[in-house]
Amino acid sequence: MNKRNALLTASVEIEIPFHDCDPMRIVWHGNYARYLEVARCELLRKFDYDYLQMHESGYMWPIIDMNIKYVGPATFTQKLLVEVYLKEYETRLLLDYLIFDAASGKKLTKARTSQVAVKIDTNEMQFASPRVLLDKLARVLK
Repeated sequence: MNKRNALLTASVEIEIPFHDCDPMRIVWHGNYARYLEVARCELLRKFDYDYLQMHESGYMWPIIDMNIKYVGPATFTQKLLVEVYLKEYETRLLLDYLIFDAASGKKLTKARTSQVAVKIDTNEMQFASPRVLLDKLARVLK
């Protein structure tokens, strides 16, 4: 899980709200999936294929695998920088993530997600990414 060989990248800054924390003011582990989602949407917008465009094209892209390694805790009011890196797209969307403390640059979390295309009308998983994704990415991957 790293940024080397990334085909496309995006990043977002997130300030940790109170409701994301446990009684010790540390981010509850399940909330990290939402932080990844915010960064993932930013990346998808870079090639005009966010979830609304996916649906309009006849596909949904469920997460089929997610791996998270918690290196250090994130806490209430802390500002995080969430970076996402597109690593593969021919048969799936494989994305790597790094989460840092925005002020110090200290690495707090690393993660990876995989998504596959599923045709909405048949509910069938696609074994290759649909042409619409390939065409949209071709416009930005030059």
